[in-house]
Amino acid sequence: MTAHSEPAVAPAWSRAAAALNPLALLRRRFQRWWQARLPLSDTLVLTQRNVYILPTGAGWMLALTLAVLLVASINFQLNLGYLLTFLLAGSAVIGMHLCHANLRGLTLHLKAPEPHFMGTSTAFEVQLSSDRATPRYGIALAVHGTGRKEPHHWAWTDVPAQGQTSVQVAFRPERRGLHRVPTLTAETRFPLGTFRVWTYWRPAAQVLVYPAPETPGPPLPPGEPRASGTGSALSQGIGEFDGVRAYRRGDPLKLVVWKKAAKSLATGTDDLVSRDAQQAQRHELWLDPARTGLTDPEARISRLTAWVLQADRLGLDYGLRLPGAEIAPDSGAAHRRRCLEALALC
Repeated sequence: MTAHSEPAVAPAWSRAAAALNPLALLRRRFQRWWQARLPLSDTLVLTQRNVYILPTGAGWMLALTLAVLLVASINFQLNLGYLLTFLLAGSAVIGMHLCHANLRGLTLHLKAPEPHFMGTSTAFEVQLSSDRATPRYGIALAVHGTGRKEPHHWAWTDVPAQGQTSVQVAFRPERRGLHRVPTLTAETRFPLGTFRVWTYWRPAAQVLVYPAPETPGPPLPPGEPRASGTGSALSQGIGEFDGVRAYRRGDPLKLVVWKKAAKSLATGTDDLVSRDAQQAQRHELWLDPARTGLTDPEARISRLTAWVLQADRLGLDYGLRLPGAEIAPDSGAAHRRRCLEALALC
């Protein structure tokens, strides 16, 4: 029993130790302070003021190799050694200028991100534009991590001469709500890989994260009678209409009960039935946290999200009651987005 509990305890101790590490705390504070100085903008033009350059590991090894070659050439008076040393040094200097120019002058533009559901990755589309008469190679973009343990998932692309291209950068938020697009980083190591040129970018856009729907989707709650109607529009516990009739030519497809149609086809018949719209009009479908039968707030939100998606898929008119807000019954894509936004922000 102890052997199985040790792996779970060790990461907790390591995370606590990392949180209390003075160097880690200092690094996080410095990153927050430094990133706060970056302007918020959905369009960034790369210039010498916001593009940085440093040698890579291969670049430092090349510098060490050149130093050894130079010392050996001086020691043994090797003219060919001098030639090789200065030839390689000149190539490295030219590569440094080409690498810096490969990123400098680019224009980065972030397109407005679409809302998505929690638990799934959203992709930000970034457009790269270049006015230079020559193409740019090996440009990479990624979400900037907050530590060494968070690797960058690079999206690589080439930018054509006097043209533009687009890349998608993935981001996976851990909670629902409205999130600011994280800090992005762009870099290149073209052409020799001896220098790394990079920049940081803080977009001003925000992305809305809908709650994750409960799976499998629970049945819809029963409809509430209107003040001028009686009866039951929804069966208790199964989420299907009691009132159905035979399919009539011209009925909208959203009124067809596809579950019953699938069962009919499975039994070898092709009988189609449609919902009785007149009976349905005597009831209202209200989605309310109190009707979920759950106590956990996030579980309630998840079930309400599943109900919204199910009611929209069936083409029903439905309303949503939340603490401090009430959305009147309606249907359609705009109504669904409004309900999902209310659930994400409640």
